[in-house]
Amino acid sequence: MNRSYWRTVLLVTMWQVSASICYYSVFAATPFFRDAFELSRFWVGVVVTMLTLGYAVFLLPLGALVDRFGERLTLTLGLVGLAAGTALVAGAPTFGLLLVAVFVLGSLYGTAMPGTNKAVFDNIAPGKQNLAMGIKQVGVTGGSGISALLVTGLAGVLFWQAGFLIAVAFALLVAATFYVTYSGASAGETAEYPDFRALLSNRPYVLLTVAGLFLGAALFTTTGYTVLYVEESVGASVAYSGVVLALVQLFGSVGRVTTGWLSDALPGDPQVRIGSILIVQTLAGAAMFVVVASTTTALGATIAFSALGFFVLGYTGIYYSVMATLVRAEEMGGATAGGQLALTSGALLAPPAFGYLADTVGYRASWLLLAGLVLLAAGLLVVVVRTPASVANPAATDA
Repeated sequence: MNRSYWRTVLLVTMWQVSASICYYSVFAATPFFRDAFELSRFWVGVVVTMLTLGYAVFLLPLGALVDRFGERLTLTLGLVGLAAGTALVAGAPTFGLLLVAVFVLGSLYGTAMPGTNKAVFDNIAPGKQNLAMGIKQVGVTGGSGISALLVTGLAGVLFWQAGFLIAVAFALLVAATFYVTYSGASAGETAEYPDFRALLSNRPYVLLTVAGLFLGAALFTTTGYTVLYVEESVGASVAYSGVVLALVQLFGSVGRVTTGWLSDALPGDPQVRIGSILIVQTLAGAAMFVVVASTTTALGATIAFSALGFFVLGYTGIYYSVMATLVRAEEMGGATAGGQLALTSGALLAPPAFGYLADTVGYRASWLLLAGLVLLAAGLLVVVVRTPASVANPAATDA
């Protein structure tokens, strides 16, 4: 792997880390929102839903802009917007304005997956793309883990908004660095808008995005309620709960790199081998939700959530690697936007439903709901693997 490979991977990963610190700070701050605005678990779920609603609404338009104008400009402006949205969340004086602020923050995060995925598949040679994708996706879990430590750790020393302000400063610094130093294959070029009709006629791609609906419900609800669950049901402190969330993200990072490496290293047809890895990871995630539902001690919760992170937070990189076996490279911006829209749409209803069940029945029922959703996703993925791709030259091919 040459210098150009690592330069691209490191730049894109650094961008993703910064963007995810901004976005996932909201998840880490749920206990502080609850206390500051006197919220029930249900209304905490509404905060997460508004964040993901902003993300969902703007994913397709921003994905189209990535394909049209390239990732250098869209990622730079997107990160500046994320910094502004993070500042709005930190300064929101009322619950209504907090909802507006998290919606704005979520909308700008819509530049992330289309832009970074396009950067990988435009600039990394076949045979090395899946490992690059796994490393890049570590930026999501790494940024989320950092945000958990920043927000929960600094809250006890300074004030709960302190972590948000640090995230703002870091995002602006990274945005400037990325704009000056990134020179990918599409930098400075323009192309056509993606053909979403063609993507909708691609049956395995559509099935994958439907599976993503259930996978996203599990992923975003897990990150949204880990801190609250460990604090309320296990009895740990908020600071310790933040460490558990950081461990979830850490092991999610390990899962993303491991599955990316396996996707490049194992033999066989790319669609079958990469899809099979995602199926195994999904089934293991369903099993871990059942285990988490039974945890009652701090040590047990730490171990169970770490394993859950490896499987459930670890599957987004491989999800996009499967997608790259189904669509052409020039479609990756729009295809990624559609796939991420599916992941995000799953998080629109799942967090409030999870919170409602926790309020009325108990957390055990909430975790078992997520296990059932992930099992549905696994069934759809089996069909994806068994359905021939409808494009002759997909983005991901063997070297």
